[in-house]
Amino acid sequence: MPEAIHAFVTRRRGGIRADWTDWVTYGYLLLGVVVMLAPVLWVALSSFKSETNLTEFPPTLWPEAIESVKVEGFARELPLFRVTRDDGTVATMAQVRRVGIEATLVDPANPGAGRIVVPIERTEAIRKFHLGTENYARLLGSTGGRIWSSIYNTFFITIVATLITLVMNAMAAFALSKYKFRGSEVALLAILATLMVPATIVLVPIYLIVSELGLVNNLWGVILPVISTPTGVFLLRQYMLTIPDELLEAARMDHASEWRIFWRIVLPLATPALTVVAIFSIMSRWNDFLLPLVVLTKPEVYTLQIALAGYTDENGIQYGMLLAMTTLTALPLALVFIFLQRYITTGIASTGIK
Repeated sequence: MPEAIHAFVTRRRGGIRADWTDWVTYGYLLLGVVVMLAPVLWVALSSFKSETNLTEFPPTLWPEAIESVKVEGFARELPLFRVTRDDGTVATMAQVRRVGIEATLVDPANPGAGRIVVPIERTEAIRKFHLGTENYARLLGSTGGRIWSSIYNTFFITIVATLITLVMNAMAAFALSKYKFRGSEVALLAILATLMVPATIVLVPIYLIVSELGLVNNLWGVILPVISTPTGVFLLRQYMLTIPDELLEAARMDHASEWRIFWRIVLPLATPALTVVAIFSIMSRWNDFLLPLVVLTKPEVYTLQIALAGYTDENGIQYGMLLAMTTLTALPLALVFIFLQRYITTGIASTGIK
């Protein structure tokens, strides 16, 4: 696999020497990588920043902290600053306090020499790279354990909904691809036509149905309304069209039931397409916000996306916890995509073959 990637990346249109189109292509791809990954990298790094570091302007890419030192006569460590004296020399001093636009500092090596007061524009904080875990500790400790229930709820909805979606979509695709009956094309068009209906249009009817079934504040109230997707049915149908009908006829001659043919022959052969549908389903269920927001109103049944929106109160946005929560929320999806990405192109490409 690494050899194939290296051969693909280093191939040249002009033969041994790189053609100008190669440089343009690599530049375009590099620009795309930077545009797509820079925000993700910034969020991940910022989740390790302190609240002070997050609110600084101009913002910094790397998480930093002001260096501090223990000074004799002070109970706490004091932050270090570079101070420009009146004679133009620069000295490293510890800040005792800051009042308005003036800072009181002391020489950490000789605190008995006395304190000096200088304008803050003549001071510069001495910083160091610091990966702080305070945001994650506050996230896991200050929510009273609700974060763990949100993680469980999200995993439960994602896994159960994805499994049911795969079964329902595969059964519909099997019927539409391998059975010839009057109205099959109309049924397929009707399924695909639902793609043109925005989710917000059917949100109120879905909520009324869920409410009548008594599934409000129940995780099944989020799972059941979306167990079948038109995109999944279409992808699986197109892939199942590539499975030879002769294989199914041979199984029927051996007295295999339709259910056995479906489970033992069709599903194993449709694994690449099923993997693609599973990835799409996992991403959709994990990131779903609107339906859980309407159906789930109690904190104990919140999903991660709803909990993520709760880090805003009357005192403002808690950026540190918000970024830590965002990183934790995106991590499972990133892992799923990394380990299953090779199935995406294979499955999607195979759906167009007849």
